[in-house]
Amino acid sequence: MARICELTGKGPRKGNIIWRSGKAKKTGGIGTHVTAITKRKFHVNLQRVKAILPSGEVRYMRVAATAIKKGLITKAPKRTWKKGDDKKADAKKK
Repeated sequence: MARICELTGKGPRKGNIIWRSGKAKKTGGIGTHVTAITKRKFHVNLQRVKAILPSGEVRYMRVAATAIKKGLITKAPKRTWKKGDDKKADAKKK
């Protein structure tokens, strides 16, 4: 499954790890030097959230944490009934 937010479309971004050696000039050294650059990825902070869609449907979505903080989704209320309760209620009606 792709690491992409279903609401905002955010995905992984490219970046670098920069290795430096030496002491900074302001701390008394002769300056730092780049010794190696390695490619890396910055991944989105995806959360699996149960959300209510505009159509009224409740389903799980993979959403970025920033989208949750901005309030782009409305979380579904927690389930109050237990798993076997609906079967027992149906049996009592009959």
